[in-house]
Amino acid sequence: MKKVILDTDIGSDIDDAVCLAYLLKQPECELLGITTVSGEPEKRAMMASVLCKIAKQEDIPIYPGIAKPLLTPIVQPIAQQAALLNRWEHKETFPKGEAIEFLRRTIRQHPGEITLLAIGPMTNVALLFSVDPEIPSLLKELVLMCGVFSYKLPKEVLLTEWNALNDPFATKIVYNAPVKRIRSIGLDVTTQVVMDKEEVEAGFTAEIMKPVFDFAGVWFEYANRIVFHDPLAAATIFEEKICRFEKGDMQVETDSKITNGLTKWTASPEGINEIAVEVDAPLFFEHFFNIVGR
Repeated sequence: MKKVILDTDIGSDIDDAVCLAYLLKQPECELLGITTVSGEPEKRAMMASVLCKIAKQEDIPIYPGIAKPLLTPIVQPIAQQAALLNRWEHKETFPKGEAIEFLRRTIRQHPGEITLLAIGPMTNVALLFSVDPEIPSLLKELVLMCGVFSYKLPKEVLLTEWNALNDPFATKIVYNAPVKRIRSIGLDVTTQVVMDKEEVEAGFTAEIMKPVFDFAGVWFEYANRIVFHDPLAAATIFEEKICRFEKGDMQVETDSKITNGLTKWTASPEGINEIAVEVDAPLFFEHFFNIVGR
Protein backbone atom coordinates (compact mmCIF):
# COMPACT_ATOMS: atom_id res chain seq x y z
CA MET A 1 0.00 0.00 0.00
CA LYS A 2 1.17 3.50 -0.81
CA LYS A 3 0.19 6.36 1.45
CA VAL A 4 -1.18 9.32 -0.55
CA ILE A 5 -2.60 12.73 0.27
CA LEU A 6 -4.51 14.48 -2.53
CA ASP A 7 -4.53 18.26 -2.90
CA THR A 8 -7.10 19.19 -5.55
CA ASP A 9 -9.19 21.92 -7.15
CA ILE A 10 -11.97 19.46 -7.95
CA GLY A 11 -14.94 21.26 -9.49
CA SER A 12 -13.23 23.14 -12.31
CA ASP A 13 -11.82 20.80 -14.97
CA ILE A 14 -13.53 17.39 -14.67
CA ASP A 15 -10.25 15.46 -14.56
CA ASP A 16 -9.86 16.11 -10.80
CA ALA A 17 -13.00 14.09 -10.11
CA VAL A 18 -11.77 11.37 -12.46
CA CYS A 19 -8.49 11.32 -10.55
CA LEU A 20 -10.19 11.02 -7.16
CA ALA A 21 -12.38 8.18 -8.44
CA TYR A 22 -9.24 6.37 -9.57
CA LEU A 23 -7.53 6.81 -6.19
CA LEU A 24 -10.60 5.59 -4.30
CA LYS A 25 -10.69 2.41 -6.41
CA GLN A 26 -6.93 1.84 -6.53
CA PRO A 27 -6.31 -1.16 -4.19
CA GLU A 28 -2.69 -0.11 -3.62
CA CYS A 29 -3.67 3.39 -2.44
CA GLU A 30 -4.12 4.31 1.20
CA LEU A 31 -5.71 7.74 0.79
CA LEU A 32 -4.92 9.52 4.05
CA GLY A 33 -6.83 12.67 3.25
CA ILE A 34 -8.00 15.26 0.75
CA THR A 35 -7.41 19.01 0.80
CA THR A 36 -9.08 21.42 -1.60
CA VAL A 37 -7.69 24.61 -3.06
CA SER A 38 -8.74 27.63 -5.14
CA GLY A 39 -12.09 29.46 -5.28
CA GLU A 40 -14.95 28.00 -3.20
CA PRO A 41 -12.85 25.34 -1.46
CA GLU A 42 -15.81 24.30 0.72
CA LYS A 43 -17.89 23.42 -2.34
CA ARG A 44 -14.92 21.53 -3.73
CA ALA A 45 -14.77 19.58 -0.47
CA MET A 46 -18.47 18.75 -0.86
CA MET A 47 -17.79 17.37 -4.33
CA ALA A 48 -14.98 15.21 -3.00
CA SER A 49 -17.31 13.88 -0.31
CA VAL A 50 -19.76 12.70 -2.98
CA LEU A 51 -17.17 10.32 -4.42
CA CYS A 52 -15.98 9.18 -1.00
CA LYS A 53 -19.56 8.30 -0.10
CA ILE A 54 -20.11 6.36 -3.34
CA ALA A 55 -16.86 4.49 -2.66
CA LYS A 56 -17.95 3.78 0.93
CA GLN A 57 -14.87 5.59 2.24
CA GLU A 58 -16.58 8.38 4.13
CA ASP A 59 -13.97 8.23 6.88
CA ILE A 60 -11.34 9.84 4.63
CA PRO A 61 -10.76 13.32 6.10
CA ILE A 62 -11.50 16.26 3.79
CA TYR A 63 -10.25 19.76 4.54
CA PRO A 64 -11.11 22.90 2.55
CA GLY A 65 -7.92 24.85 1.96
CA ILE A 66 -6.94 28.26 0.64
CA ALA A 67 -9.27 30.06 -1.77
CA LYS A 68 -6.97 32.78 -3.13
CA PRO A 69 -3.44 32.80 -4.60
CA LEU A 70 -0.57 34.13 -2.51
CA LEU A 71 0.04 37.40 -4.36
CA THR A 72 -1.74 37.44 -7.71
CA PRO A 73 -5.44 38.08 -8.48
CA ILE A 74 -7.68 35.04 -8.35
CA VAL A 75 -8.48 33.63 -11.79
CA GLN A 76 -10.48 30.60 -10.65
CA PRO A 77 -13.08 32.07 -8.26
CA ILE A 78 -15.77 29.38 -8.45
CA ALA A 79 -16.21 25.61 -8.66
CA GLN A 80 -18.54 25.38 -11.66
CA GLN A 81 -19.44 21.71 -11.32
CA ALA A 82 -20.66 22.25 -7.74
CA ALA A 83 -23.90 23.47 -9.34
CA LEU A 84 -24.90 19.80 -9.54
CA LEU A 85 -24.21 18.96 -5.90
CA ASN A 86 -27.92 18.86 -5.07
CA ARG A 87 -28.22 15.66 -7.12
CA TRP A 88 -25.88 13.73 -4.83
CA GLU A 89 -25.60 13.05 -1.11
CA HIS A 90 -22.63 14.89 0.35
CA LYS A 91 -21.20 16.35 3.51
CA GLU A 92 -21.93 20.03 4.09
CA THR A 93 -19.69 20.91 7.02
CA PHE A 94 -15.93 20.59 7.22
CA PRO A 95 -13.17 21.78 9.55
CA LYS A 96 -12.38 25.43 8.82
CA GLY A 97 -8.88 26.81 8.54
CA GLU A 98 -7.24 23.47 9.31
CA ALA A 99 -6.07 22.19 5.90
CA ILE A 100 -2.44 23.26 6.25
CA GLU A 101 -2.20 21.94 9.81
CA PHE A 102 -3.78 18.64 8.70
CA LEU A 103 -1.13 18.27 6.00
CA ARG A 104 1.66 19.19 8.40
CA ARG A 105 0.47 16.87 11.15
CA THR A 106 -0.17 13.89 8.88
CA ILE A 107 3.17 14.11 7.08
CA ARG A 108 4.98 14.35 10.42
CA GLN A 109 3.14 11.25 11.62
CA HIS A 110 4.44 9.27 8.61
CA PRO A 111 7.94 10.57 7.83
CA GLY A 112 9.31 9.36 4.52
CA GLU A 113 6.14 7.45 3.67
CA ILE A 114 3.72 9.88 2.02
CA THR A 115 3.32 10.83 -1.61
CA LEU A 116 1.72 14.26 -1.80
CA LEU A 117 -0.23 14.43 -5.06
CA ALA A 118 -1.02 18.04 -5.95
CA ILE A 119 -3.30 18.50 -8.97
CA GLY A 120 -4.49 22.09 -8.46
CA PRO A 121 -2.85 25.47 -7.92
CA MET A 122 0.09 25.11 -5.53
CA THR A 123 -1.18 27.51 -2.83
CA ASN A 124 -1.82 24.94 -0.09
CA VAL A 125 1.48 23.16 -0.68
CA ALA A 126 3.49 26.39 -0.76
CA LEU A 127 1.98 27.55 2.52
CA LEU A 128 2.63 24.14 4.07
CA PHE A 129 6.30 24.30 3.06
CA SER A 130 6.55 27.89 4.31
CA VAL A 131 5.06 27.38 7.78
CA ASP A 132 7.05 24.17 8.39
CA PRO A 133 10.26 24.16 6.31
CA GLU A 134 11.14 20.62 7.43
CA ILE A 135 8.05 19.12 5.76
CA PRO A 136 9.54 18.81 2.23
CA SER A 137 12.30 16.55 3.56
CA LEU A 138 9.73 14.36 5.32
CA LEU A 139 7.84 13.50 2.14
CA LYS A 140 8.52 10.33 0.20
CA GLU A 141 7.85 12.27 -2.99
CA LEU A 142 5.84 15.13 -4.43
CA VAL A 143 3.88 14.38 -7.59
CA LEU A 144 2.48 17.38 -9.46
CA MET A 145 0.15 17.85 -12.37
CA CYS A 146 1.86 21.08 -13.27
CA GLY A 147 3.84 22.77 -15.97
CA VAL A 148 4.61 22.53 -19.64
CA PHE A 149 8.16 21.75 -20.66
CA SER A 150 8.16 21.59 -24.45
CA TYR A 151 7.55 24.45 -26.84
CA LYS A 152 6.70 22.19 -29.78
CA LEU A 153 3.14 21.52 -28.65
CA PRO A 154 0.06 22.32 -30.77
CA LYS A 155 -0.89 26.00 -30.93
CA GLU A 156 -4.00 25.45 -28.81
CA VAL A 157 -1.80 24.34 -25.87
CA LEU A 158 -0.70 27.37 -23.86
CA LEU A 159 2.93 27.79 -22.85
CA THR A 160 1.80 28.40 -19.27
CA GLU A 161 -0.06 25.52 -17.63
CA TRP A 162 -3.24 26.35 -15.70
CA ASN A 163 -2.17 25.23 -12.21
CA ALA A 164 1.11 27.11 -12.44
CA LEU A 165 -0.65 30.17 -13.85
CA ASN A 166 -3.18 30.28 -11.00
CA ASP A 167 -0.49 30.89 -8.39
CA PRO A 168 2.97 31.44 -9.90
CA PHE A 169 4.61 32.45 -6.61
CA ALA A 170 3.32 29.31 -4.89
CA THR A 171 4.54 27.23 -7.82
CA LYS A 172 8.02 28.72 -7.46
CA ILE A 173 8.11 27.99 -3.72
CA VAL A 174 7.08 24.38 -4.32
CA TYR A 175 9.64 23.72 -7.04
CA ASN A 176 12.42 25.21 -4.89
CA ALA A 177 11.58 23.00 -1.90
CA PRO A 178 14.10 20.33 -0.80
CA VAL A 179 11.87 17.32 -1.49
CA LYS A 180 13.71 14.05 -2.18
CA ARG A 181 11.92 13.74 -5.51
CA ILE A 182 9.55 16.07 -7.32
CA ARG A 183 7.80 14.55 -10.31
CA SER A 184 5.90 16.75 -12.75
CA ILE A 185 3.41 15.43 -15.24
CA GLY A 186 2.91 18.36 -17.60
CA LEU A 187 0.95 19.22 -20.69
CA ASP A 188 3.66 17.64 -22.85
CA VAL A 189 2.29 14.21 -21.97
CA THR A 190 -1.18 14.79 -20.53
CA THR A 191 -2.44 16.20 -23.82
CA GLN A 192 -1.80 12.76 -25.33
CA VAL A 193 -4.37 10.98 -23.12
CA VAL A 194 -7.77 12.13 -24.34
CA MET A 195 -11.30 10.79 -24.68
CA ASP A 196 -14.13 12.51 -26.52
CA LYS A 197 -17.60 12.91 -25.07
CA GLU A 198 -19.00 9.79 -26.71
CA GLU A 199 -16.11 7.64 -25.44
CA VAL A 200 -16.57 9.04 -21.93
CA GLU A 201 -20.30 8.26 -22.01
CA ALA A 202 -19.56 4.69 -23.08
CA GLY A 203 -16.71 4.18 -20.60
CA PHE A 204 -17.85 5.93 -17.40
CA THR A 205 -20.48 3.40 -16.37
CA ALA A 206 -18.97 1.99 -13.16
CA GLU A 207 -20.73 3.06 -9.95
CA ILE A 208 -17.86 5.34 -8.87
CA MET A 209 -17.96 7.10 -12.26
CA LYS A 210 -21.68 7.95 -12.25
CA PRO A 211 -21.33 11.21 -10.27
CA VAL A 212 -18.20 12.00 -12.26
CA PHE A 213 -20.11 11.70 -15.53
CA ASP A 214 -22.90 13.81 -14.04
CA PHE A 215 -20.46 16.56 -13.02
CA ALA A 216 -18.93 16.29 -16.48
CA GLY A 217 -22.20 17.60 -17.88
CA VAL A 218 -21.09 21.08 -16.78
CA TRP A 219 -17.67 20.55 -18.34
CA PHE A 220 -19.17 19.38 -21.64
CA GLU A 221 -21.13 22.62 -21.97
CA TYR A 222 -17.93 24.23 -23.25
CA ALA A 223 -15.73 21.23 -24.15
CA ASN A 224 -16.23 18.07 -26.19
CA ARG A 225 -13.52 15.92 -24.66
CA ILE A 226 -11.70 15.10 -21.43
CA VAL A 227 -7.94 15.33 -21.17
CA PHE A 228 -6.77 13.00 -18.39
CA HIS A 229 -4.24 15.43 -16.91
CA ASP A 230 -4.72 14.53 -13.23
CA PRO A 231 -5.54 10.81 -13.54
CA LEU A 232 -2.31 10.36 -15.50
CA ALA A 233 -0.35 11.99 -12.68
CA ALA A 234 -2.02 9.68 -10.14
CA ALA A 235 -1.46 6.56 -12.24
CA THR A 236 2.30 7.15 -12.44
CA ILE A 237 2.48 6.62 -8.68
CA PHE A 238 1.30 3.03 -9.07
CA GLU A 239 2.45 2.02 -12.58
CA GLU A 240 5.98 3.14 -13.40
CA LYS A 241 5.80 2.02 -17.04
CA ILE A 242 3.12 4.55 -18.05
CA CYS A 243 5.53 7.50 -18.27
CA ARG A 244 9.25 7.90 -18.79
CA PHE A 245 10.88 10.59 -16.66
CA GLU A 246 14.08 12.61 -16.91
CA LYS A 247 15.86 14.47 -14.12
CA GLY A 248 16.64 18.16 -14.16
CA ASP A 249 16.38 21.58 -12.54
CA MET A 250 13.35 23.86 -12.56
CA GLN A 251 12.80 27.60 -12.71
CA VAL A 252 9.43 29.34 -12.54
CA GLU A 253 8.81 32.79 -14.01
CA THR A 254 7.29 35.27 -11.55
CA ASP A 255 8.63 38.59 -12.84
CA SER A 256 6.48 39.05 -15.94
CA LYS A 257 2.77 39.79 -16.23
CA ILE A 258 2.73 37.94 -19.54
CA THR A 259 4.66 34.77 -18.68
CA ASN A 260 4.13 34.41 -14.91
CA GLY A 261 3.94 30.72 -14.12
CA LEU A 262 6.09 29.68 -17.07
CA THR A 263 8.03 26.55 -16.08
CA LYS A 264 11.58 26.29 -17.41
CA TRP A 265 13.27 22.91 -17.01
CA THR A 266 16.89 22.03 -17.74
CA ALA A 267 18.14 18.45 -17.89
CA SER A 268 20.60 17.51 -15.14
CA PRO A 269 21.46 14.03 -13.81
CA GLU A 270 21.66 15.48 -10.29
CA GLY A 271 18.32 17.33 -10.44
CA ILE A 272 15.44 16.53 -8.07
CA ASN A 273 12.82 17.77 -10.53
CA GLU A 274 11.78 14.88 -12.77
CA ILE A 275 9.48 15.61 -15.68
CA ALA A 276 7.47 13.13 -17.75
CA VAL A 277 8.86 13.17 -21.27
CA GLU A 278 6.98 10.22 -22.79
CA VAL A 279 3.65 8.52 -22.12
CA ASP A 280 2.26 5.16 -23.18
CA ALA A 281 -1.35 6.27 -23.70
CA PRO A 282 -2.81 2.80 -24.45
CA LEU A 283 -1.15 1.41 -21.30
CA PHE A 284 -2.58 4.29 -19.27
CA PHE A 285 -6.15 3.67 -20.42
CA GLU A 286 -5.80 -0.09 -19.92
CA HIS A 287 -4.52 0.51 -16.39
CA PHE A 288 -7.13 3.17 -15.59
CA PHE A 289 -10.16 1.12 -16.59
CA ASN A 290 -8.76 -2.01 -14.97
CA ILE A 291 -8.89 -0.05 -11.71
CA VAL A 292 -12.15 1.91 -11.97
CA GLY A 293 -14.08 -0.58 -14.11
CA ARG A 294 -16.46 0.08 -16.98
